[in-house]
Formats: sequence, structure tokens, C-alpha cells
Amino acid sequence: MKNLHVKMVLLAVQATLLFVFAWFSANVSAKTIEIKHNKVAGIGAKEEYQFGLLKLALSYDKENSYNFVESSRFLPQITMIEQIKSGQLDVAWTGTSNELEQQLMPIRIPLYKGLLGHRIFIIRQGDQARFDQINTFEQLKTFTAAQERTWADTTILRSAGIPVIGTRRYENLFYMLEGGRYDYFPRGVHEPWSEISARPHLPLTVEKHILVKYPMPAYLFVNKNNVALANKINDGLMQAIEDGSFNDYFFSNPMIKDVIAKANLTDRVMFEINNPNIPSSTPFDDKRLWLDINEL
Repeated sequence: MKNLHVKMVLLAVQATLLFVFAWFSANVSAKTIEIKHNKVAGIGAKEEYQFGLLKLALSYDKENSYNFVESSRFLPQITMIEQIKSGQLDVAWTGTSNELEQQLMPIRIPLYKGLLGHRIFIIRQGDQARFDQINTFEQLKTFTAAQERTWADTTILRSAGIPVIGTRRYENLFYMLEGGRYDYFPRGVHEPWSEISARPHLPLTVEKHILVKYPMPAYLFVNKNNVALANKINDGLMQAIEDGSFNDYFFSNPMIKDVIAKANLTDRVMFEINNPNIPSSTPFDDKRLWLDINEL
């Protein structure tokens, strides 16, 4: 009887030690990974949306936790690319191109389900009547657009014959439009309302008549050598697509709700143009990744 009692005590101690060891091992193996990214706070709804998808993707990684560290200022695309290449940033979000995919590694899941390639315009208040007269692409080409010089959209619009003024600073685009330097600022359909509301002191509005469409997915990008992070993000986004979390996030986002409620995409005069810089590896055949605007 005494021996049985001793064995039971030893078994209990052994079980306790195994539990403590398992708990200790789990907590030792789990590590916090620091993710450096472009500035989000105070920038706008677009940055918040993209950053939220990054956090959603990495929330599926149960082996690690993540600490997100933003840059001290908002970086223009050319600087952001260089900092990803040098290791100063870990991840970026932007529209893709052949040139960009040669420099950085894309996670080929379009963050906006293809909406980025549907462009509507920010114009000056009082100019709507001018745009109401446009019913052919040739008429549109008599108006001048503007973009940040390094954006892929600049090359796309110019290759289609649209006059484009380029500038190095995103913020300048709004003041240049207000000042009459050009006629319209083409934006992804999810962008103009939040951008205008963030600048209430400028007399700008959303144009109501025209839609320009071209293939332009926005992806998350990492350094070409950071395969582990790319795989973590890709796996997380694909799990979010499979379990419905991606669509839940997309359709519940206030910025996307604005598009659905206000853009009237199917009622606009639409001009489709080519994107000469779209990579051949773009996953157009995976219908899970794209939105059909006719279903909105």
C-alpha cells in the first residue's frame, strides 16, 4: 500500500513537471517579431485599411506575436521602396507594376479586390458641368490629370494618351488642383471621399460622370530575401479569404461602404484602358480575389 502511494505521488509530480515543461517550452518558443511599416496614424482611411489587412493576415500566425512600428513620417513611394530594399522597412502596400515586382517581393492578393483600378476623379467645386460634356475618350484627352511622379498610374495614363502632370509630393496634388494647375486628380474609387474630408479647407469634390478602368491590383510587398514574412502574410490572407474574414473586413470598412453608397459605378460613362506594366503573374484567374462591380 505504501509503495502504491509513493508511485501515485511520483506520477503526480511527473505530470506536474511535464505540464510546467510544456508551458515553459511554448512560451519560450513563442517570440515577438517587430514589423516596420510606413506611417499610418493621421494619414487617412486608405492607410488604415491596408494596415488593418496586414494585421489580419499576421493574426493567423499562432507561433509568433507581432509588434508594429511605423515610420516617423509618411514616406513617398520611391523612399518606401528604397527602405524596403535596405531593410529599414519590413513591409509596404502599393499598386503593382513590372518594375516594382523586380525590386520587391509581392504578396499577390489584391488588397482592394481590384477596386484600385477603377478610377474616378477629384475635381474643383463648380467644374462638374465641364465633365458632363465628356462622352468619348478623345474628349477626355483634352483635359489634364495629375499624379505623383513615381506612381504606376502615371505611366498607364500617359500610355493611353492622357496628359499627366507629375509631382514628387502627394500632398501637393490637392493644392495644385485647387490652384488650377490641372483639371482632375484620378483616384481609386475607395479614395476620394476620405481624402476630400481630410482637407475641408479646399473647395474640392468628387466628379459624378466618368469612370476610367484598368487592371491595377494593390499588394503588400516585402524585401525579396524576406521569404518567411511573405509566406506568413500570404498564408494569413488566404486563410482570411477561405473563412470569410477578408470579405467581412472589406465590406464592413467605412471607406468601402462609401464607394458602394456614393460612387454609382454602373451608371457612369466608362473608359477602359490598358496597363502596359501589369505583370503576367497577376492572378486574374482566381475569382475569389476580385470584385465584380456589377454585383454591388
